[in-house]
Amino acid sequence: MDAFSLKLKTWTGSFADPRLFQIFSLGILLATGAYFRDFSIRPEQVVLTFAAGLLTQAACWRLTPSKPRTLRSAIITCLSLTLLLRADNLLAHPMAAAFAISSKSLLRFRGKHLFNPATFGVIFAISFLPGTWVSPGQWGQDFAIAGWVAMLGILVTQRARRADISWTFLGFYLGAAAIRIAYLGYRWAVWTHQLESGALLLFAFFMISDPMTGPNSGRGRIAHAALVAAIAFVWQFELYRTNGLIWALFAAAPAVALWDSLWPAQQFVWSQNGGGDETVSVSKTNARDVLVHRSDARRAA
Repeated sequence: MDAFSLKLKTWTGSFADPRLFQIFSLGILLATGAYFRDFSIRPEQVVLTFAAGLLTQAACWRLTPSKPRTLRSAIITCLSLTLLLRADNLLAHPMAAAFAISSKSLLRFRGKHLFNPATFGVIFAISFLPGTWVSPGQWGQDFAIAGWVAMLGILVTQRARRADISWTFLGFYLGAAAIRIAYLGYRWAVWTHQLESGALLLFAFFMISDPMTGPNSGRGRIAHAALVAAIAFVWQFELYRTNGLIWALFAAAPAVALWDSLWPAQQFVWSQNGGGDETVSVSKTNARDVLVHRSDARRAA
């Protein structure tokens, strides 16, 4: 294949990259939320988030030179931070973005970053930066909003082949909530009210489904979804603490290594030098061949 054909294939194939659909989906959510739901985020906070996040990503390329150089994952992280994090100052968002992106290169285990970057950035902000908070109520309980989040999320998870962990998490979490409601004798309208939460669906379809930080095997993803659901349920309904979903995903992150050890499977990687026409899975035995292929592709381009 000549250089022109290889470049054309890479350019056309890149439209199938699930990250592009996630960027598109999160962008729609941010735009519609800011316009219709009056998200309390200022334009300058959005601009500073992206400036800090993208500059940090460029700086981190030196730490992982074998990884494809692409800004798509960084854009997703910045969009997620602007959707989740709120602050009464201009410093919190760019600092959260910088720490979130840095965590991908600095906090790694067995070739994977340990924490979901957006989750790490939010936890860092609300733990150490004054004037920051997460506002799950900003989504409201409007069924139409929840339906749009679910539809866009299904599109993303299906393309990234991680819909199983999203649906498993929802099954465990909402199932536990249903048992609690039945035990306490509450009206079932309380359960449907929780089902319509845009924040819950955003978490299930856009955060826990991250293929770069989740378990490699299907059984591991089921176990991880059950663990995150259990932690979130106890945090929310037994300890009566806020932000249970985000804290649960953060606390359960080290367990991914356990699931990968119990049920070894091929590791998820993005293809085509930063996102291409497909996502591929490689094991340790052929990871070197994939990197050689990428290097050859860059030289041919």
